[in-house]
Amino acid sequence: LGQIVINVGGVRHETYRSTLRTLPGTRLAGLTEPEAAARFDYDPGADEFFFDRHPGVFAYVLNYYRTGKLHCPADVCGPLFEEELGFWGIDETDVEACCWMTYRQHRDAEEALDSFEAPDPSGAANAANAAGAHDAGLDDEAGAGGGGLDGAGGELKRLCFQDAGGGAGGPPGGAGGAGGTWWRRWQPRVWALFEDPYSSRAARYVAFASLFFILISITTFCLETHEGFIHISNKTVTQASPIPGAPPENVTNVEVETEPFLTYVEGVCVVWFTFEFLMRITFCPDKVEFLKSSLNIIDCVAILPFYLEVGLSGLSSKAAKDVLGFLRVVRFVRILRIFKLTRHFVGLRVLGHTLRASTNEFLLLIIFLALGVLIFATMIYYAERIGADPNDILGSNHTYFKNIPIGFWWAVVTMTTLGYGDMYPKTWSGMLVGALCALAGVLTIAMPVPVIVNNFGMYYSLAMAKQKLPKKKNKHIPRPPQPGSPNYCKPDPPPPPPLPPHHGSGGISPTPITRPPWGDCGRGLPTGPHAPRAAQGGSGWARNHGAASSAGPLGALPIGSGGSG
Repeated sequence: LGQIVINVGGVRHETYRSTLRTLPGTRLAGLTEPEAAARFDYDPGADEFFFDRHPGVFAYVLNYYRTGKLHCPADVCGPLFEEELGFWGIDETDVEACCWMTYRQHRDAEEALDSFEAPDPSGAANAANAAGAHDAGLDDEAGAGGGGLDGAGGELKRLCFQDAGGGAGGPPGGAGGAGGTWWRRWQPRVWALFEDPYSSRAARYVAFASLFFILISITTFCLETHEGFIHISNKTVTQASPIPGAPPENVTNVEVETEPFLTYVEGVCVVWFTFEFLMRITFCPDKVEFLKSSLNIIDCVAILPFYLEVGLSGLSSKAAKDVLGFLRVVRFVRILRIFKLTRHFVGLRVLGHTLRASTNEFLLLIIFLALGVLIFATMIYYAERIGADPNDILGSNHTYFKNIPIGFWWAVVTMTTLGYGDMYPKTWSGMLVGALCALAGVLTIAMPVPVIVNNFGMYYSLAMAKQKLPKKKNKHIPRPPQPGSPNYCKPDPPPPPPLPPHHGSGGISPTPITRPPWGDCGRGLPTGPHAPRAAQGGSGWARNHGAASSAGPLGALPIGSGGSG
């Protein structure tokens, strides 16, 4: 027949077989093949194929076969639509351009939600328990218990833990036995103590201490430049005379010294940062990824100059003084420790994600500003020359814009509506150019700003939603019967050979009773990603009973009576 009936989630759809053949290689195209009744869940009584899938999404899928245009439903979550497309064997790139942005929104939201992972207060304990259970060889039992290791496994994954045992997360010396057990038990706890402020109460105290020392270090760095904490001293140093045979001469050097107590405070802060850095790198599950982190690089670069300065402070050679001068310049890296606050404040992380997501808008803004600066700097240079004194060739007497590069500075200040007032036009033509420059700057900056603000609002709302999301409880998902259990769906044994006719009194010939082609399992096996492998055999399209029916009945069991068996 030319028509075919497909029952999806209880909703019957009827179409032509030729319609399903428009997309060969897909699941629906397989329904038109001669062996489709054996490969799929086919009901001969109703003459229909059954799929336990989302009926609303299937309507859009079927319309794609009819019209050749795939649209995304507005009332369906993006991941669900993506999963349904994968089930029916349709490529996501076939989605129409009008619905592509709507379809892609869920992936952007998922990436943002993953970056704002909600902290789990019991995460460190679960991770440690998971490590202990792994050491005891209890993974299967814990998994069978309904999720004892599921939540802990997610916590281990969130904390970037790998399976220890000589790998990146193993003990430093690669030792096994009791040492490996100790390492597995305490590594996730110590790592969470310094990495995840929400893992335990002790981790919160460590986070508060780290925040305190960061603020103290930055405050000390700023006070070191204040004249109230600086002492200028004259030191007389006796050095050899450059003239051979001349007696040594005294040279007076002017040195700038900081208050000693600021140095002591900075030393205490550096000791804490050193301790924190060593603990984190020791118990880090992946040393390579740890060293690649920009925040960890800032930690290391901010700590080293202090120790080098302390080690070279007693030397008086010129080379040592040059190195000390360089180290004092490098100490400005200490101010970058403020970025470590992103571990504790969601708003700073939101700002970082917003800047990364708005890279294209920032580049567009820079290009617009560069074009405007070039155009208006050139215009103001020639506009100020109109009506000038012919004898004043350089324009030194009547204008500030002696050349075009100087006009670049004026154009930037004007387009950003800053207006320092150090340079301004003096002629009517120059004032007209200045007005146009200011208007162009307002319009140029106003165009990409709404996109950046929308990105910040989206990331901030997602971050707040992730933090306020309630902790998911372990859902009861029944596991398929396991081998050895009473409900396990065992294949039928091969039929025994027919019994010989009983030669006693009243022998009765055996009467065969044919079993259904589905064996003991019946039609109740689940399908889909959580189905047993027996129900997903073959290409993944066939149900268990469908695959069995292609092989024919499994045989007959004779039943006989009479005689003295």
